[in-house]
Amino acid sequence: MQAEALALVPPDANELVRRAAALIFDVDGTLAETEELHRQAFNHAFAHHGLGWQWDRAVYKDLLRVTGGKERMRAYHGRLRNVPPLPDEDIAALHRIKTAHYAERVETGCCSLRPGVIELLAAAKARGQRLAIATTTSHGNIDALLSQALGAGWAAQFDAIVAGDDVRHKKPAPDVYLETLARLQLGAADCVAIEDSANGLIAASRAGIPVLITRSMFFADDDFSAARAVLDDLSELEKQPHAQ
Repeated sequence: MQAEALALVPPDANELVRRAAALIFDVDGTLAETEELHRQAFNHAFAHHGLGWQWDRAVYKDLLRVTGGKERMRAYHGRLRNVPPLPDEDIAALHRIKTAHYAERVETGCCSLRPGVIELLAAAKARGQRLAIATTTSHGNIDALLSQALGAGWAAQFDAIVAGDDVRHKKPAPDVYLETLARLQLGAADCVAIEDSANGLIAASRAGIPVLITRSMFFADDDFSAARAVLDDLSELEKQPHAQ
C-alpha cells in the first residue's frame, strides 16, 4: 500500500518545490477549502437583499469558471431572463454583505488550512525560500482566513501578497502573477505556483511560472495536463523519499 502511494506522487514534485527560490500560493481551494463557505455567504447576501437567488453546489461550480465575486454575480444575473437591471452599486452592496458574512464564519475557526500547508510553509522558510500569495480573492478574505489559521502577524511570513483588486485583469489572465514576480524581483522560472484550478494553472502558465496543482473540492476534475505535478493535497510531498 505504501509503495502504491509513493508511485502516485509525480517523481519531480518535491524537486520542483525544493529548487524554487519562491513558492507562490493561490488561496481559495489551495490553502483552504473555502469555496463552500463562499457559496453559503453568497446565498446569505442574496437572502438579505431579497433577491430570491439560491446557488446550489452545481450552479456554484459552474460559476466558479468566472473569477471574482462581483464578476460572478454579474455573470449569473446576465443568464436570467425577464429580470430588472442590477446596478453596480447593488452588486457592490451584495459583495460587502457576502464578504462580511464569510469573515464571520471563518473567524469561528470552521475552516482550517488543508493538509500539508502548514508543513510546507515551515519547510520553505527553513530552506530559505521566499513565500508569496497570488489570488483573485480580496485582501479582506485573505486576512480573515490567514489571521485565524496563522495568527495576527501572518502577513510577515510572505514577501508579496497580491489580490484580485490589485490588478486590472483577474485569472486566467496572468496579471496577478506578473505583479507578484515584479514585487519579488524574481524570474518566472525561479518560482513555483501552487494552484487548485484550471484558471489558476492558465494564469501562472501565461506568466511562465511552473505549476504544482493540489486538487480541491470544486475543481478536482479540471484539465491539469499542463501542470508540472498534480497532488491530491500537499501532505503528499512528505510521502516521497528525500522530502525535506
